[in-house]
Amino acid sequence: MTPILLYDGECGFCRRIAHWVQKAATPASGPPCLVVRAIGEDPAALYLLSPQLTIWEAYAAPHVLMPDGSIKRAGEAIAEVFRRLPSTQWFAGIFAVTIGGVQPFQIMLNGATTMLADIRPLFGCESCGEPSPWVKPLLWISHRLKSPASPAPAPHFTTVRPAPAPPA
Repeated sequence: MTPILLYDGECGFCRRIAHWVQKAATPASGPPCLVVRAIGEDPAALYLLSPQLTIWEAYAAPHVLMPDGSIKRAGEAIAEVFRRLPSTQWFAGIFAVTIGGVQPFQIMLNGATTMLADIRPLFGCESCGEPSPWVKPLLWISHRLKSPASPAPAPHFTTVRPAPAPPA
Protein backbone atom coordinates (compact mmCIF):
# COMPACT_ATOMS: atom_id res chain seq x y z
CA MET A 1 0.00 0.00 0.00
CA THR A 2 1.18 3.53 -0.76
CA PRO A 3 1.17 6.17 2.01
CA ILE A 4 -1.65 8.72 1.77
CA LEU A 5 -1.10 12.41 2.41
CA LEU A 6 -4.28 14.04 3.73
CA TYR A 7 -4.63 17.81 3.47
CA ASP A 8 -7.26 20.54 3.88
CA GLY A 9 -8.82 20.75 0.42
CA GLU A 10 -10.63 23.97 1.32
CA CYS A 11 -7.38 25.83 2.08
CA GLY A 12 -5.88 27.55 -0.95
CA PHE A 13 -2.40 27.43 0.55
CA CYS A 14 -2.69 23.70 1.32
CA ARG A 15 -4.02 23.02 -2.20
CA ARG A 16 -0.98 24.71 -3.78
CA ILE A 17 1.43 22.67 -1.63
CA ALA A 18 -0.52 19.45 -2.30
CA HIS A 19 -0.45 20.11 -6.05
CA TRP A 20 3.35 20.42 -5.90
CA VAL A 21 3.62 17.21 -3.84
CA GLN A 22 1.35 15.34 -6.24
CA LYS A 23 3.47 16.40 -9.23
CA ALA A 24 6.66 15.41 -7.42
CA ALA A 25 5.18 12.06 -6.29
CA THR A 26 4.01 11.01 -9.74
CA PRO A 27 6.82 9.58 -11.88
CA ALA A 28 6.71 9.48 -15.67
CA SER A 29 6.09 5.74 -15.42
CA GLY A 30 5.06 3.51 -12.57
CA PRO A 31 2.96 4.09 -9.49
CA PRO A 32 3.22 7.26 -7.39
CA CYS A 33 5.33 7.11 -4.23
CA LEU A 34 2.62 8.93 -2.31
CA VAL A 35 -1.15 9.37 -2.77
CA VAL A 36 -2.35 12.91 -2.19
CA ARG A 37 -5.94 13.23 -1.01
CA ALA A 38 -7.98 16.24 0.04
CA ILE A 39 -10.12 16.05 3.14
CA GLY A 40 -13.66 16.80 2.11
CA GLU A 41 -16.63 17.55 4.28
CA ASP A 42 -17.36 13.84 4.63
CA PRO A 43 -16.31 12.44 8.02
CA ALA A 44 -17.57 8.98 6.97
CA ALA A 45 -15.08 8.82 4.07
CA LEU A 46 -12.27 9.83 6.42
CA TYR A 47 -13.41 7.20 8.92
CA LEU A 48 -13.05 4.52 6.23
CA LEU A 49 -9.45 5.63 5.68
CA SER A 50 -8.57 6.05 9.34
CA PRO A 51 -11.08 5.34 12.13
CA GLN A 52 -8.91 6.97 14.80
CA LEU A 53 -8.61 10.34 13.00
CA THR A 54 -11.37 12.96 13.28
CA ILE A 55 -12.11 15.37 10.47
CA TRP A 56 -11.17 18.32 12.72
CA GLU A 57 -7.76 16.82 13.43
CA ALA A 58 -7.28 16.21 9.72
CA TYR A 59 -8.13 19.83 8.90
CA ALA A 60 -5.76 21.19 11.55
CA ALA A 61 -2.53 19.74 10.11
CA PRO A 62 -1.30 17.50 7.31
CA HIS A 63 -1.39 13.78 8.05
CA VAL A 64 0.26 10.83 6.32
CA LEU A 65 -1.47 7.48 6.68
CA MET A 66 1.29 4.87 6.59
CA PRO A 67 0.94 1.38 5.08
CA ASP A 68 1.36 -0.21 8.54
CA GLY A 69 -1.70 1.70 9.85
CA SER A 70 0.25 4.33 11.79
CA ILE A 71 -0.34 8.04 11.29
CA LYS A 72 2.26 10.77 11.00
CA ARG A 73 1.02 14.25 11.85
CA ALA A 74 2.19 17.81 11.20
CA GLY A 75 6.02 18.06 11.11
CA GLU A 76 6.46 14.29 11.14
CA ALA A 77 4.09 14.05 8.15
CA ILE A 78 6.07 16.67 6.26
CA ALA A 79 9.35 14.87 7.01
CA GLU A 80 7.78 11.64 5.73
CA VAL A 81 6.69 13.39 2.52
CA PHE A 82 10.25 14.65 2.04
CA ARG A 83 11.57 11.10 2.56
CA ARG A 84 9.18 9.71 -0.06
CA LEU A 85 9.61 12.28 -2.84
CA PRO A 86 12.51 11.54 -5.20
CA SER A 87 13.34 15.25 -5.49
CA THR A 88 13.69 15.77 -1.72
CA GLN A 89 15.06 12.44 -0.49
CA TRP A 90 18.62 13.76 -0.60
CA PHE A 91 18.08 16.05 2.41
CA ALA A 92 15.22 14.33 4.24
CA GLY A 93 17.63 12.30 6.36
CA ILE A 94 18.45 15.43 8.34
CA PHE A 95 15.15 15.08 10.21
CA ALA A 96 16.32 11.74 11.66
CA VAL A 97 19.66 13.12 12.92
CA THR A 98 19.92 12.70 16.70
CA ILE A 99 22.16 14.88 18.86
CA GLY A 100 22.23 14.11 22.55
CA GLY A 101 19.09 11.99 22.30
CA VAL A 102 17.18 14.80 20.57
CA GLN A 103 16.25 15.27 16.91
CA PRO A 104 16.84 19.04 16.59
CA PHE A 105 15.90 19.34 12.91
CA GLN A 106 12.65 17.45 13.44
CA ILE A 107 11.89 19.70 16.42
CA MET A 108 12.48 22.77 14.22
CA LEU A 109 10.24 21.33 11.50
CA ASN A 110 7.52 20.62 14.08
CA GLY A 111 7.74 24.23 15.31
CA ALA A 112 7.67 25.61 11.77
CA THR A 113 4.62 23.49 10.99
CA THR A 114 2.83 24.80 14.08
CA MET A 115 3.66 28.38 13.11
CA LEU A 116 2.56 27.77 9.52
CA ALA A 117 -0.78 26.47 10.75
CA ASP A 118 -1.22 29.76 12.62
CA ILE A 119 -0.36 31.97 9.65
CA ARG A 120 -2.19 30.08 6.87
CA PRO A 121 -4.84 32.84 6.77
CA LEU A 122 -2.09 35.21 5.57
CA PHE A 123 -1.62 32.99 2.52
CA GLY A 124 -5.27 33.05 1.52
CA CYS A 125 -6.75 30.28 3.64
CA GLU A 126 -10.27 31.18 4.65
CA SER A 127 -11.21 27.69 5.86
CA CYS A 128 -8.63 27.43 8.62
CA GLY A 129 -10.84 28.99 11.23
CA GLU A 130 -10.03 31.93 13.45
CA PRO A 131 -6.38 33.00 13.26
CA SER A 132 -4.31 32.97 16.43
CA PRO A 133 -4.29 36.28 18.36
CA TRP A 134 -0.68 37.03 17.41
CA VAL A 135 -1.55 36.63 13.70
CA LYS A 136 -4.51 39.04 13.66
CA PRO A 137 -2.39 42.23 13.32
CA LEU A 138 -0.45 40.62 10.46
CA LEU A 139 -3.69 39.59 8.78
CA TRP A 140 -5.06 43.14 9.11
CA ILE A 141 -1.88 44.56 7.54
CA SER A 142 -2.02 41.99 4.75
CA HIS A 143 -5.62 42.91 3.92
CA ARG A 144 -4.82 46.64 3.99
CA LEU A 145 -1.92 46.16 1.59
CA LYS A 146 -4.10 44.17 -0.83
CA SER A 147 -7.07 46.53 -0.71
CA PRO A 148 -7.20 49.03 -3.59
CA ALA A 149 -9.63 51.15 -1.56
CA SER A 150 -6.97 51.97 1.01
CA PRO A 151 -6.52 55.71 1.37
CA ALA A 152 -3.33 57.18 -0.03
CA PRO A 153 -0.68 57.55 2.64
CA ALA A 154 -0.09 61.01 4.00
CA PRO A 155 3.17 62.59 2.88
CA HIS A 156 6.02 62.09 5.32
CA PHE A 157 7.62 65.45 4.64
CA THR A 158 6.98 68.80 3.01
CA THR A 159 9.29 70.56 0.61
CA VAL A 160 11.54 73.23 2.07
CA ARG A 161 11.51 75.53 -0.93
CA PRO A 162 8.56 76.26 -3.12
CA ALA A 163 8.38 74.68 -6.56
CA PRO A 164 9.66 76.89 -9.39
CA ALA A 165 7.07 78.93 -11.24
CA PRO A 166 6.25 77.69 -14.74
CA PRO A 167 7.81 79.70 -17.63
CA ALA A 168 5.62 82.48 -18.99
